[in-house]
Amino acid sequence: MKKTAFILPFLAAAMVSCNSTTTTDTTKKTDSTTVAAAPAKDTTAPAPAMDSATMAKNAATYMAPGDMHKLLASVTGTWTEDMTMWMDPSKPPMKSTATCDIKMIMGGRYQQLTSKGNMMGMQFEGLSTTAYDNARKVFINTWIDNGGTGLAVIEGPYDSTTKTTTMKGKMVDPSTGKDMSIKETIQYVDAKTMLMTMYMTGGSGKEAKSMEVKLTKK
Repeated sequence: MKKTAFILPFLAAAMVSCNSTTTTDTTKKTDSTTVAAAPAKDTTAPAPAMDSATMAKNAATYMAPGDMHKLLASVTGTWTEDMTMWMDPSKPPMKSTATCDIKMIMGGRYQQLTSKGNMMGMQFEGLSTTAYDNARKVFINTWIDNGGTGLAVIEGPYDSTTKTTTMKGKMVDPSTGKDMSIKETIQYVDAKTMLMTMYMTGGSGKEAKSMEVKLTKK
């Protein structure tokens, strides 16, 4: 629908250009004087002005931590990360371990996770922040680590039935320097267990599981 709406103005302009070269004059004439059609009036009513009390109430609602922030806070603590990575589908996965600390910051509005461990023989450290946007009703996660110089941003909803967040976004593929699509799911299994799964869509265009992390609370 968006694509059609984008193309229509150009089709209309092309049709006007073509019609101006034909022998049939379809314009409205009065006493040999061409009368242009009157432009359509905009009947859209302007949005009513919002009063200051409503604006203040909306701002307070947006600012206040809610149930989804309580969900983020429920996993505060120190966790062991057992990581499984599929670097090459034709070879066995690689395994490593790390430890992460999770805490809430800024008055319980955001979750911060710091991770340290050993990955592929190198010291690894990563940092993530997770927000729940009260207005948009989605989780937003950012991630940085010492394995690169970029920033990954993903977002998505929470499914209370499966106790799982599913967030999607893009990150740079270091091997090509181009963006690739990523998806991350986090399942809140129980009070002491979480399961994070990462999927990537590379040059093949096919989504493949690249990492699975089982988190166990200490």
